[in-house]
Amino acid sequence: MNQTKAGDMLTTRTGFRFHVRPALYEDDGTLKDFFSHVTRADLRFRFLTGLNEVGTSQITALTHLDHDHAENFLAFTADGSMMIGTGMLACDAAFEHGEVAIAIREDHKHQGISWELLAYIARYAESKGVHTLEAIESRDNHQAIELERDMGFTVAPYPGDSTLMLVSRQLDRR
Repeated sequence: MNQTKAGDMLTTRTGFRFHVRPALYEDDGTLKDFFSHVTRADLRFRFLTGLNEVGTSQITALTHLDHDHAENFLAFTADGSMMIGTGMLACDAAFEHGEVAIAIREDHKHQGISWELLAYIARYAESKGVHTLEAIESRDNHQAIELERDMGFTVAPYPGDSTLMLVSRQLDRR
């Protein structure tokens, strides 16, 4: 079944093409299946806690959103047959800060999807008027921190928790 509906087609630096669209209420099952194909380490990095499985309440929080201040973007193969990634943006009421969190399906890593999805979310956040895009990363998530550094994010210790890092980038407000 084609899951693409409306959205945008993106192409990574490696030439991999994929489709991105906002999550819908009816995506609960799609997200549940997606997270069963994400490594335990990546689940820990995404939710900042040890998980064996993403629960119903967590899935619902990713699909039943206040679309004014939060959006969960789902990435699908170009033909729409498989969900391969998710990128969440949650903004404060004044759009001063937007927090982003990304997860990629294990068998689709290292194709540039995270890079392109983060760039897409940054453009979306800019269009909403977000001033600072941030991610809270496990200190152990070296790949994500390096990717974010390469995209112009600064990295600092997270206040009050030595196991975490705060990465942030100032955005152009429009």
